[in-house]
Amino acid sequence: MREIPVPLTSSRLPLPSPPSPPLARPEVEGLQAYSAPLEGRRGLLRLDFNENTVGPSPKVVEAIRAIPADHYAIYPEYDGLREAVATNLADRSGGRAGLAHSLTPDHVGLFNGVDAALHAVFHAYGASGDRLLTTSPTFGYYTPCAQMQGMAIEAIPYQGADFAFPLDQLRAALLGQPPRLLLICNPNNPTGTRLAPELILELAAAAPQTLVVVDELYEAFTGDSVLPLVDFERHPNLLVLRSLAKTAGLAGLRMGFAIGDPGVVDRVSRVSGPYDINSFAVTAALAALADQSYVDAYVQQVGQARDWLVQQLMAAGVRHHAAGGNYLLLWPKQGPALVEARLREAGILVRSMDGKPLISGSLRVSIGTLEHMERFWAAYAAIEHPTT
Repeated sequence: MREIPVPLTSSRLPLPSPPSPPLARPEVEGLQAYSAPLEGRRGLLRLDFNENTVGPSPKVVEAIRAIPADHYAIYPEYDGLREAVATNLADRSGGRAGLAHSLTPDHVGLFNGVDAALHAVFHAYGASGDRLLTTSPTFGYYTPCAQMQGMAIEAIPYQGADFAFPLDQLRAALLGQPPRLLLICNPNNPTGTRLAPELILELAAAAPQTLVVVDELYEAFTGDSVLPLVDFERHPNLLVLRSLAKTAGLAGLRMGFAIGDPGVVDRVSRVSGPYDINSFAVTAALAALADQSYVDAYVQQVGQARDWLVQQLMAAGVRHHAAGGNYLLLWPKQGPALVEARLREAGILVRSMDGKPLISGSLRVSIGTLEHMERFWAAYAAIEHPTT
């Protein structure tokens, strides 16, 4: 009689485990990436990420629509954009500060948003064992940028109920053992804390071996920039980051700048791709820079809306903090998670700061136009003080 073979089963011979993907560098394996809830935001009142709430200049839209279809197939060209940035910064019209020391195109680096500029700074200047000195709480992306390079992080807390800048403590840490990088967000996100530009220049001069990076994404709303004062020949270790996301309404196109000594800009640019910025962003940036009056008008609207909202908060006895930038912090009585969810049901997005050092229990609310803030306040007041 012919014997029928018995098929092997998992009980008789274990199946091999599915292969695992290759491990990354140890710094990356242990990294918790910076993430933000970016989906499902369209069609809502966006007061969660400090964006421009009305969109870019109509001239930007016209410029993008005028791009010929065959240009989609051509790699982007950047001629003229660095010059346009330098010219825009030097402009003194409309009461703008201008520059005490002129800039050349070599002083300007172009990046796919300031996030990419930050990543390039750490990639170019941060190595395993190096130290980042910064403040706390501040923009969350600084930490993973440092961690992926294996850097040590020293974050000095803001001080007191008004979140004052810890200048003495930071200066002592800077001079005691100069770090590789000092990163100052000015005005700071999320506390709005501001540091006078003259003091930033003093810190840079006191630690010439430290690269001092100043994140100025929100300076237009408070006017704290170091650029009108700085001479990069005297402060070659200073690098200033700017964006067209918060003021000009180009957050979706990703356009950032790093402005500093040409040698530093060159080194940071070396670790970026040759075509990181797309043609649409270049076209939009040129149009936005050429329509500064539109940006100035929007910034003025935000300032007026912020003043109005602060008056409502004070009259209602709501704990809040509004020091700088196009945002403020407030502490709801019912807790940030519940109020955040209820506001979303009303079509309004805000950002919970729960769990963040010093400001846990608060909401960060971006400031838009007066109409937007009136809508926010009506919804917030109805949630916190419902009528019976």
